[in-house]
Amino acid sequence: MSTVAQKQLPLRPAGPATVDRLLEWYDAESRDLPWRSPPGKRANPYRVWLSEIMLQQTTVKAVIPYYIDFLGRWPTVTKLAAADLDDVLAAWAGLGYYTRARNLHKCAATVAKDYGGRFPKPETELLKLPGIGPYTAAAIAAIAFGEKTAPVDGNIERVVARLFALQLPLPSAKPEIKRFATSMVPNDRPGDFAQAMMDLGATVCTPRRPSCLTCPLQTDCHASARGIASELPRKAPKPERPNRYGHAFVALREDGCVLMRRRPPAGLLGGMLEVPSTDWLAVKTPLKKALRTVPVASEWWAIPGIVTHTFTHFRLRLQVHLAIVPVDASLQLWAEPDRCSWISRHKLDDAAVPSLMHKVLQHALKNLDA
Repeated sequence: MSTVAQKQLPLRPAGPATVDRLLEWYDAESRDLPWRSPPGKRANPYRVWLSEIMLQQTTVKAVIPYYIDFLGRWPTVTKLAAADLDDVLAAWAGLGYYTRARNLHKCAATVAKDYGGRFPKPETELLKLPGIGPYTAAAIAAIAFGEKTAPVDGNIERVVARLFALQLPLPSAKPEIKRFATSMVPNDRPGDFAQAMMDLGATVCTPRRPSCLTCPLQTDCHASARGIASELPRKAPKPERPNRYGHAFVALREDGCVLMRRRPPAGLLGGMLEVPSTDWLAVKTPLKKALRTVPVASEWWAIPGIVTHTFTHFRLRLQVHLAIVPVDASLQLWAEPDRCSWISRHKLDDAAVPSLMHKVLQHALKNLDA
């Protein structure tokens, strides 16, 4: 369908029978997830919020163990608000996108202080909380409070784009998809409707091989009728991620402690622990220049191979260097000693160490115990 023809497609709600079939399917086929309440029952706002923050840019399978651990440690928003940020960051380590963890802690503190430990009900108030954007606010409002609103995640985008055969590519299609999704929200059970759409996208209306024959909405689906379901939603080509380069320095003390440095609170991996390294630049830093920035004066040797890690906007390539240093080793001033600490290598799994730095440490230390 041409862009002109697409714009002329009338905005119309799917009929009540369409929504009824979807909810009937959800009642029988809904996923059993630890943050979910049974169909027809309101969910706990804290659990909805916690799960939705964790699920941003992360799969359900990866989130479940983290969610269960968080809930065990901090079963209420007030307990999370009272937690030490370092403990929260350590529990988050491995989930990535660490700004979410810092905002999680800020949001919990705000809810505890300004709202008496209860999440506000209006979507407009939820949007004022740290780390809560339009999707998360709509998800909490619909699922936890029964508000008639339409959260639109990647799964729902796909279902709506196919249901109405919307061919404008993402991200340009997002406003149109939101309008169509909103037109479908029923007065009754809006939270179950949102979760049904999520589940449908995750289990039936999948990205590459949609199971149209088992879909409860097939008879209403424009894309299925035209045989183009697997082609939608269309996506604008993504630009190639640029490379950045750096040198990382793993200083291992003779007592088994590793030198770690706290990153600044704002920015990439903010507040997490890192192995001291050079700046991450678009061009490679010459080895001689990099070695002038080592955190401890010692004999350093380069570990064969490169550690690579992909961030949202760039791909990082690190050359890792290792040194064994005495217990009384002193730090160079440019290592910023006030941000550094020595941590037992056996306790790093319990510290706020991001997955990138675990890669670096494993790369440097893998041969020491052989």
